[in-house]
Amino acid sequence: MTDIPVNNQWFLFNEWSKVYGDLTYFRILHQHFIVVNKLEVAIELFEKRSNNYSSRPHAAMVDLMGWDFNSALKPYGTVWRNHRRLLHQYLKPEVIPNYQATQEKKVHDMLLQLLESPSNFMSHIRHASGAIIMATMYGHDVQAKDDHFVMIAEKAMERLTYGLFPGTFLVNTISALRYLPRWFPGCAEFKNYARDTRPLTDQMKNDPVQAVQRKMGTGDERRCVAADMLENCRSENELEDIKCVCATMYAGGADTSPASIQSFFYAMANNYQVQIKAQEEIDRVVGRDRLPTFEDRFSMPYAEAIVREVLRWRSITPLAIPHTATEADIYEGYYIPQGTALIANIWSMSRDPAKYDDPETFNPSRFFNPDGTLNDDDVAYEFGFGRRICPARHLARATVWLTIINVLATFDIRKKKDAAGNDIPVNQAYTQSLVSHPMPFECAITPRSDAATALVRDAIAHRD
Repeated sequence: MTDIPVNNQWFLFNEWSKVYGDLTYFRILHQHFIVVNKLEVAIELFEKRSNNYSSRPHAAMVDLMGWDFNSALKPYGTVWRNHRRLLHQYLKPEVIPNYQATQEKKVHDMLLQLLESPSNFMSHIRHASGAIIMATMYGHDVQAKDDHFVMIAEKAMERLTYGLFPGTFLVNTISALRYLPRWFPGCAEFKNYARDTRPLTDQMKNDPVQAVQRKMGTGDERRCVAADMLENCRSENELEDIKCVCATMYAGGADTSPASIQSFFYAMANNYQVQIKAQEEIDRVVGRDRLPTFEDRFSMPYAEAIVREVLRWRSITPLAIPHTATEADIYEGYYIPQGTALIANIWSMSRDPAKYDDPETFNPSRFFNPDGTLNDDDVAYEFGFGRRICPARHLARATVWLTIINVLATFDIRKKKDAAGNDIPVNQAYTQSLVSHPMPFECAITPRSDAATALVRDAIAHRD
């Protein structure tokens, strides 16, 4: 096929699913693709048959750009298992509380930034998310503006998106093209793109760990994941694994959490009644004389429902990173050739009409049972499936929850008004990328009260 667009592929695949069903097949030259549009099918293939569907298809551009260090893109095998073991050890649920103090500190910093320059909220969100992951992984305090490490991650992630989507570069389908010279017809574009990307990925992998090593050598390091890993490092191979898994977390965390939090602001500007209901719950459980903490998390079901709806309503990754069929398989009478790339269409799953009534409407109440308790749909599919599920999902959800609940406790978010007092429509556009962000938009962010302003300033002034 030659009619696969580079941008917004999930919309096309969603339309295909209405015509062709739960599985949609297409081919680009000799590469087979299957789009999985139904959650139940994804669970059957990627989880119940994980022995066959836990690897990744090879994409030559991933290697050429230097992105092959990334654990999420590695094929199933010994190196990936080593990475996964390290990630699980430091990101399992029982370890996440170790990072809560850092998360709270950085979220409070963001609240102060919102007080002082609310119009720059998009930047403040990115800064806070980057600050949390950099402090957690490397013990690094992100600079208020143009932090070197964060800028590298953002640029490298942006370039990965374009290089990874099906049909973008022919070399991903005909890998032998990578060995041809740059002057050969059709080679200059992808070779130049990879050449310009590789320095970013090399810096992203090496520079932060080297900074930790220098601080450890002077006894000046802070407690962080990289330092803990390095203390137990016994070989160059282990050092390489540490660099790779830390950079994987650094790249993903600096991009995915802000996407969800920015979507939350977008949703609140357009759904003020949802915001009021959430604030009533916060005032009832937390009160107005302190900021919410993680200890409040399971006492506020409506706040949890908002987090779930943010994740569902605007998927972080509308198309998940493809799985691949290690061996040929048959599912419901359909033959799946060996080497087929299977793409989970998260966008379609989040809009399944059998599961989500009126899916385009932002409605946290859809996650409640008739008796008022939360249902069992925690939208875990937003973080992948089976052995390739995101190992940082617990940390990411905790960051998103803490940010959302603290913003709701201290600020009102509404549409901006023009000179005549009329609401200014919020820009509805989203980026067409691997990680989907709202395009820049305006909204009015104001403190809920003088007491809320005082809480934010006191949190900064009196912390350890």
